[in-house]
Amino acid sequence: MRFGMLHLFESPEGRSEAQMIDEQLSLMEAAEEYGFDSLWPAEHHFTEYGVCGSPALNLAAIARTTRKIRLGTGVCVLPLHNPIRVAEDFAMLDQMSGGRVDFGVGRGYQPIEFQGFGVDQTRSAKIFDESLEIIRRAWTEEKLNFEGEFFQFKDLEIRPRPLQDPHPPIWMAALSQQTFEKAGRLGFNLLLSPVFGGSLQAARDNIQRYRQALADNGFDPASRQVGALTMMFAGKSHEEARSQFAEPVIWYFRTFGKFVAPKVGQPPIQGYEWYTDIRDLASVVEWETLIEHGAVICGETPYVIERLQEMKEMTGIDHLLGWTRLGGLSDDLVTSHMELMRDEIMPALR
Repeated sequence: MRFGMLHLFESPEGRSEAQMIDEQLSLMEAAEEYGFDSLWPAEHHFTEYGVCGSPALNLAAIARTTRKIRLGTGVCVLPLHNPIRVAEDFAMLDQMSGGRVDFGVGRGYQPIEFQGFGVDQTRSAKIFDESLEIIRRAWTEEKLNFEGEFFQFKDLEIRPRPLQDPHPPIWMAALSQQTFEKAGRLGFNLLLSPVFGGSLQAARDNIQRYRQALADNGFDPASRQVGALTMMFAGKSHEEARSQFAEPVIWYFRTFGKFVAPKVGQPPIQGYEWYTDIRDLASVVEWETLIEHGAVICGETPYVIERLQEMKEMTGIDHLLGWTRLGGLSDDLVTSHMELMRDEIMPALR
């Protein structure tokens, strides 16, 4: 198993934006020293839920102060961008980092973000598909010619090219059953989260669909990675760890529920029917239920190791994206968790 860290760049009350950003970047820089394999900032806009509008910009700050750690995006929301600019930015990041980029992509899900950029959310799947095809071709073809519904380009030579050949590994975020199958059909690595799937059993079933789609389309499932975003926090005792982590996690769900789904009384957004109940679920979610269903792993280190082993055996994930710095959890508590990861948890699971 490999180990990464997700960074949401959330901005709850009680910290200035300057302080929050400095803390996040400092933790990202320290991750390599603590033995983590990867970093994954998440793109979000317009709310306290997350203020990292450009993962490429944040990772560029880390690229020149680290040497080994992989630089992933969890994720880049393609329908909100011009795909040529995305191709250029991440090719430059790949060159700057010595070929360490993992390109995580998704179509997005927050109505406020689509509204803010003037993008029709009901067309996000089609825009995503065009954008991803353009980016892959921009990285691999001598000159790009493309005629689509949303984008048209003629005889463009995209520079720079990525350092990795033929391009950085692509990871697709999946929430709906159809997207798991699509990621397998296209041969990408997979990003998922039991937080959204509701249980490890649901994650297991969706990963099986993904691997079957890989095999059906001529890809060796063993050659692809599965990354799981998991809220987790390790402490010296169950009681201490859970008392420290419960409030940040509940803050996340309350905040998430405000922005992820249409308001009460509004019809579901076409193509996003799967999340029409999430708003109501987030408003009543209970800490113990999250623990029981494996959406959150929190406790003393032997317990955390046991739960991660269970997740690995049940689902077959390859890459754990630990989601620890959320809801304003203090810098010293995140660092304490990272120390336990380095000294006890990662050695037991590598």
